[in-house]
Amino acid sequence: MEMPEIVAIASDHAGFEYKSAIIEFLKAKGVEVKDFGTDSLASTDYPDYVHPLCNYLEDGHATYGILICGSANGVAITANKHQAIRAALCWQNDIAELARQHNNANVVCLPARFISLELAFQITETFLTTDFEGGRHQNRVNKIACC
Repeated sequence: MEMPEIVAIASDHAGFEYKSAIIEFLKAKGVEVKDFGTDSLASTDYPDYVHPLCNYLEDGHATYGILICGSANGVAITANKHQAIRAALCWQNDIAELARQHNNANVVCLPARFISLELAFQITETFLTTDFEGGRHQNRVNKIACC
């Protein structure tokens, strides 16, 4: 799979520096990036950025999103409140690959305080270029929604 045309991205203050670097990384690969903030290191509340990004994906404007905070737990929990979002907390490249192959995740959540920027680039690229395998995994994905 090739890089998608458009990717949505957001972070809180703990993920701001990684978000800025990942935006440049993606733009260098020809990806259009929709940035939902934050725009500084000032303390902020991650749900204020996660919900607009998830709405953007649910409305069909992009297929994939990237969320970044200190642990990635907060952004993942918030994103997964949206029925059409399957957000995966990824701290290793193999986890990102399996999140796409087996879970058809559409949002990768990166823990900026626990991975290097280089690893964040690798995880991002793996996540965005790995296909969902479907088959037996599709049956499981179909059972995720609670309604």
